[in-house]
Amino acid sequence: MINYNPKEWFTFIFRVHKADTFRKLVPLMIAVSIYAGALAYLELEYWNLADSSYVKNLSLMHGILGFVISLLLVFRTNTAYDRWWEGRKQWGALTNSSRNLAIKLHAYLVDAEDRKYFTIMISNFAFALKNHLRENEDYHEIDPVLDLHKEHHLPNQIASAIYEKAYKLQQENKLSVEQMYILNGELTSFTDICGACERIKNTPIPFSYSVFIKKFIFFFVMTLPFGWVFSLGYFIIPVVVFILYAFASLELIAEEIENPFGTDANDLPIDSICKNIKKHVKEILD
Repeated sequence: MINYNPKEWFTFIFRVHKADTFRKLVPLMIAVSIYAGALAYLELEYWNLADSSYVKNLSLMHGILGFVISLLLVFRTNTAYDRWWEGRKQWGALTNSSRNLAIKLHAYLVDAEDRKYFTIMISNFAFALKNHLRENEDYHEIDPVLDLHKEHHLPNQIASAIYEKAYKLQQENKLSVEQMYILNGELTSFTDICGACERIKNTPIPFSYSVFIKKFIFFFVMTLPFGWVFSLGYFIIPVVVFILYAFASLELIAEEIENPFGTDANDLPIDSICKNIKKHVKEILD
């Protein structure tokens, strides 16, 4: 995730960040500018279409469709941001549940080995969930406290091991029934958070909807020069490129943030969240 100062306007305007949509769209903008220039030359110089040609009336269509495409892009962006923000809320809830569980266990447990077990396993769950959401097979961040079947659902295994350990401590009278009941909320929240994150990741925007918006933007931009060239002449080239940049950038931003658990520049900082969970749980239980 990019950390920035929102008050630095000039930095935003004149600096092209690697995550900026401008860099991704440069090849397409160059191709569209060549297309618009060629079409303007054909209409104005080669075909010598009169200013009264019916082709000029195509601009009326764009006035209507521009409103429609704006509504679609607003809905698309809002939907993607809702997914991003929901993901952030779930990881914030995981941070709070991890800390609360550590605080309660610190108050209940006396044995240092029991505390050490939960210190490791609570942190392991955060890292396992991160790797699971990213479909990453690198488990070097997870401490090997117990035998894990890496071909199985790793967060479920760790959440189950944490619950089993707590239940075993109750059987050994190291935790009372009342204390186990108090811990139950945090213990079950791990699986709830995992399920919510999986729902966000595994349920993308419907394919037909996403494809329709892309096709709509493409045909809208490609037909702009036909009618507008009579009013703008060769200035149609920068105008079409700017409109393409505005519409296509919104779609690219929505694509990037609709799965907030990846490694793109605008995705959630779950690496730092996992490290903070590990740090804070260790501080509490040590």
